[in-house]
Amino acid sequence: MNRIELSQQIIDTCLEMTRLGLNQGTAGNVSVRFDNGMLITPTGIPYEKLTPEHIVYVAEDGTFEEGKLPSSEWLFHLTCYQHRPDMNAVVHNHAINCAAVSILNKSIPAIHYMIAASGATEIPCVPYATFGSSRLAKYVEEGISKSKAILLQHHGLIAGEANLDKALWLAHEVEVLADLYLKALAINPDVPTLDDASMQVVLEKFKSYGLRVEK
Repeated sequence: MNRIELSQQIIDTCLEMTRLGLNQGTAGNVSVRFDNGMLITPTGIPYEKLTPEHIVYVAEDGTFEEGKLPSSEWLFHLTCYQHRPDMNAVVHNHAINCAAVSILNKSIPAIHYMIAASGATEIPCVPYATFGSSRLAKYVEEGISKSKAILLQHHGLIAGEANLDKALWLAHEVEVLADLYLKALAINPDVPTLDDASMQVVLEKFKSYGLRVEK
């Protein structure tokens, strides 16, 4: 895709994220890998008012085009691309259930086999740091190196994948898992989990999950 097409896809992803109830107002941000850097939503503009011209290009050295301001969280998006070559799209939001689990400073353990969609046996929760800070980017680096989806303590969720459709799907799936986890915690603080051997089997199966068989 060219820049205009990718920019429109970013906007469509933002609008769909809101429609799915994964975000509120101008919170959250979306990016895609592009031309030795990334395209990312701007700061402070409501999603419904975005046009492709608003989307900001940020180079791999952190510089961005004159006259535009990227999302305040641009640094951790860039960090994801630098440390996960398999990621071409990153979605960040303040989804209610994910944020609630992050407030408890809990990772989401293997309560369900769909945790494996993250490529890991849990959805880790990284420590709190001020939004947009280099410290938060460092925590994101540590978490995203282990899992394609992470919680940010007292903040929200990051999900990265090969493209925007998959990143949004993963973000939605983790929100469902967070909802399940909170409901289970309310009944039993010692929530039963799948053992590591069971999760390793599922992780192996997920290597071909959703792939179409060519004939």
